[in-house]
Amino acid sequence: MTDTPVVGHRKFLDLARPSRQHLLGYILIAPAVLMVAAIIVWPLFVALDLSFQQVKIPRLGAAGKPFSLANYRWLFNSREFWLACWVTLKLVVVVTAGSVLVGLGTALLVNNRFRGRTVARLGMALPWAVPEIIAVVIFAWMFDSSFGLFGWLAVQLGLAGQMIPWVSNAGAAFWAVAITMIWKGFPFVSIMCLAGLQSIPADYYAAAKVDGAGVWQRFRWITMPLLMPVLGVTVVLTLLWVFRDFSIIKVLTGGGPLRSTQTLSIMTYDQAFQYHNFGRAAAVGVLTLVICVLASLLMLGRRSRSIY
Repeated sequence: MTDTPVVGHRKFLDLARPSRQHLLGYILIAPAVLMVAAIIVWPLFVALDLSFQQVKIPRLGAAGKPFSLANYRWLFNSREFWLACWVTLKLVVVVTAGSVLVGLGTALLVNNRFRGRTVARLGMALPWAVPEIIAVVIFAWMFDSSFGLFGWLAVQLGLAGQMIPWVSNAGAAFWAVAITMIWKGFPFVSIMCLAGLQSIPADYYAAAKVDGAGVWQRFRWITMPLLMPVLGVTVVLTLLWVFRDFSIIKVLTGGGPLRSTQTLSIMTYDQAFQYHNFGRAAAVGVLTLVICVLASLLMLGRRSRSIY
């Protein structure tokens, strides 16, 4: 009886030996791996299985439908799907480029020493801290076609002769969504870029000044090359966020008008909860996942080649 704890203690010490530390590591991360598998991997398999079945409303314990490619055939022959892909691509390009430009610019600004820099950094991060729903409600008032701020500014600056119907006009609705997402997403880029700028040694800039390099030359040959590893990962994360974002578009425009702001995430929701066709919704979700993975691998592959 008294030897049992001692034996267990010796076995634990054996696992702590350098030659067996990998076994101890596997044991320690096993609970986290099982939790990830239960929360992420298993639902992915369920969604993949559901995408090959014509299911209106899935029920637990119900017998599975026969496997078929009907959902994917419908998607590839559907004009709605290709329009959603085009809208998603435009939104990803516009929002990612806008977030990177604004975020990098603000990061370069607050990286300098000036009075009130702490307050400026807090103001830069404020949009990221605001919940998406609250941000969308605020921008919905600002884009109001009767008394919205953006329409009033457009009239005052002579850009429009009357208030712009942001939400009811197809072209204006797209830009309303893009502006809202850029405002919500650029602080993340700013924080990541600021962290990268803080890691660049000041001696590099001092040596460049001694050699007569100007501001643009220092930015071109020192800042950007050393910032590219951080900026590359930031672009990928921003791209994935734009791909999957749902609440901003749903609350602001609902995917309209005329599906001008219907992305793949909005189409997935509509197929599942508006048309009650979970098989098609699962197929859209699976294709969205495949597109995200391929885009991430492509961008990360280009970044690694540019570094090495």
